[in-house]
Amino acid sequence: MRILVVEDDATLADAVAEILREARYAVDIAVTGDEADEMMAFNDYDLVLLDWTIPEPTGIDLLQQWRGDGLDVPVLMLTGHDSVEDRIDGLDQGADDYLTKPFAFAELLARVRSLLRRRSKSYQGTLEAGDLAMDRAAHRVEVGGRPIQLSPKEFALLEYLLAHKGEVVSRTDISEHVWDATFDTNTNTIDVILHRLRKKVDGKRPDKLIHTVKGFGYVLKDERS
Repeated sequence: MRILVVEDDATLADAVAEILREARYAVDIAVTGDEADEMMAFNDYDLVLLDWTIPEPTGIDLLQQWRGDGLDVPVLMLTGHDSVEDRIDGLDQGADDYLTKPFAFAELLARVRSLLRRRSKSYQGTLEAGDLAMDRAAHRVEVGGRPIQLSPKEFALLEYLLAHKGEVVSRTDISEHVWDATFDTNTNTIDVILHRLRKKVDGKRPDKLIHTVKGFGYVLKDERS
């Protein structure tokens, strides 16, 4: 899952991004409305955390523009405006949720999870394919009932493949949803992570789950079902 944090307070933006990355989300940061608008135009985000008072266009103006353009990405408004009228205004302008500053990071993460669940009707706490099972909340993965240890990127990549089980996903799809804007697509990073993931998930067994579709990308599927 890829999240855009739009916040002109660099200290807060970095802290929020760090917390989200620790929770295995890919994160980009924008500090102005113009920068956020440009990043939205060129990237596919699953969620936006949007500060109300960023430099023009302001967060609320940007939100109005996005909704007017038909963008339906979930938006969590972050702001010091805490009156009932401000909350109503933010929600009426198209925000999906509203969190006033200062806030607890634990609550922020809970709201992020809630919005992402709403975003994807197919969201499930547990993802499965064959004897592979992932508990998203507990960050636990089992193969044949035995737990396997994954790095954060291995977990994020496997989560993306499982969430799109049976669908062919391209390298571009993977880079956009598992990594952030700083990722260099010209490296072999995806190949390295995928190789390690295959060894842990498929091992030497003949009934592989992760498959390469030549010229198109990759697909995770249980061919026995």
